[in-house]
Amino acid sequence: MDASTGTRTYRDLQQHVAELEKRGLLHAIDEQVDKDTEMSPLVRWQFRGGLRESDRKAFLFRNIVDPKGRSYDFPVVIGALAANPAIYATGMDAEIDEISAKWERAIAGPIAPRMLDAAPCQDVVIDGGDLLQEDGGLATLPIPLSTPGFDSAPTLAATNVITRNPDTGTQNMGTYRAALKAPDRLVVRMATRVGGAEGFLHWKMYRERGEKMPCAIVLGCPPYVAFTGPQKLPVGTEEIAVAGGLAGEPINVVRARTVDLVVPAEAELVIEGFVDTEMLEPEGPFGESHGHVALEEMNLPMRVTAITHRRGAILPSYISQVAPSESSVIKRVAYEPLFLAHLRDHLGIKGVRRVSLHEPLTGLLRVTIVTLDPETPRTEVWRALYGAASFKGDCGKITIAVNEDIDPDNADSILWAMGYRLNPAEDVEVLKHRGQGHGPRREHKGEEDSTLLIDATMKSAMPPLALPTQPYMETGKALWERLGLPELRPETPWYGYSLGDWSQHWEDAAARAAAGDWLENGRRTLQRQISADVPPESSVRDVEEGWEDEVAWRKR
Repeated sequence: MDASTGTRTYRDLQQHVAELEKRGLLHAIDEQVDKDTEMSPLVRWQFRGGLRESDRKAFLFRNIVDPKGRSYDFPVVIGALAANPAIYATGMDAEIDEISAKWERAIAGPIAPRMLDAAPCQDVVIDGGDLLQEDGGLATLPIPLSTPGFDSAPTLAATNVITRNPDTGTQNMGTYRAALKAPDRLVVRMATRVGGAEGFLHWKMYRERGEKMPCAIVLGCPPYVAFTGPQKLPVGTEEIAVAGGLAGEPINVVRARTVDLVVPAEAELVIEGFVDTEMLEPEGPFGESHGHVALEEMNLPMRVTAITHRRGAILPSYISQVAPSESSVIKRVAYEPLFLAHLRDHLGIKGVRRVSLHEPLTGLLRVTIVTLDPETPRTEVWRALYGAASFKGDCGKITIAVNEDIDPDNADSILWAMGYRLNPAEDVEVLKHRGQGHGPRREHKGEEDSTLLIDATMKSAMPPLALPTQPYMETGKALWERLGLPELRPETPWYGYSLGDWSQHWEDAAARAAAGDWLENGRRTLQRQISADVPPESSVRDVEEGWEDEVAWRKR
């Protein structure tokens, strides 16, 4: 039971943070940290410092100052939603391999929210003159600079921004950045490109009506709710109901205090106000999720009418910018199941085993890898390539088909497949007239792009990969560890395996050699000597076609 009087079993953000600490997935920092010069760079190192994905954690900062020495009452948590997939899975209350099915069930079976009369997110209400003081309102919030050295303002990144369709009354909840400009003013950036933010579509409707747009920027939602913000759901779908589908129960909501919107009851903090539909204001530069700095743009000013928050609230922030980052993990874990369901279930391509959106540096948008069963017909391989490239407008500039033995997260493995399994004259196609653009300015200037489709699957059986087979590599690894040598980080592929062109005859000979019986192999090959009329380096299989059958016949 919560102070909201709404019984629930789903975790709010503070309970989620406590669970992360219990699981050893949280660094709690009590040392004084500058929110603008130290906080983001510190957390960024776990994404750029060579740590394994599994070693990345959330950071909870409890002693925060700014460059002028101001201290803050609110702690800040970064990475608490998706510093790595295990943290995301904790928020989803599921194993990593269960997340895809959980999303599918939630989207297919949304659950309407439960309206409350009172809620924790409104324990404290700041409005009126308190918003106008130079050190009040938004200035009391320890919002960090995300990319110090480039960003021009502290920016809200871990948001669920709520707007309402004035015609249908349905609410949208998207993750849009908002730059702080004054204690009672910020500027919101909602994507305007084709297929962009539904919040921007709402803004256009209010502009046509000559009305300001009511808006609520929510920080610190329960994880189920927070995860729906970055998810790309069909226009008109209410994210709060999908969050209920994830939770398996209604999400508690309450009416905002100064705008006609409904907000999550257990949110940590809500910023209410109206977005101007007549004026635009410069916003940025800001380090964006596509990995470049978004330069200064004209975006949507919002006048704050109230700030409400829980007592003892924790404020979340994202690490975004160059991938991998928290925002890219959130998107990857959410997007990949949608791509897979589209190809396998909607298009009926049964050979598709996995769809991977390449994350480091490319930020999921540029390179898509489709993994297929080796028995998949060529026509189905190309259907999968076309389907993956066209599923989402800003993804799939380079789309590559590979087989299951290729690690889609290992660029060397992908290049290996392209180097040995690809005939550029037959296995490459270019699709023209894509609208995604080829740089960070993809939202502007009507820039056209194209898509490169690559079939790097095996077209026929190949000899084995030339590494010791798995049992011997495992024996070697055990010896390595017993000798106390430096920690190993195995890279796929780390053992040899058959690629189809391998006979039982050769398998038996290899087993004898590994058992020390190489002399027996020599006695057997002596019996198979032939005239040198055959050119050296001739394939034994070509010369001795039917040889094994002949030997078997003679032994009868």
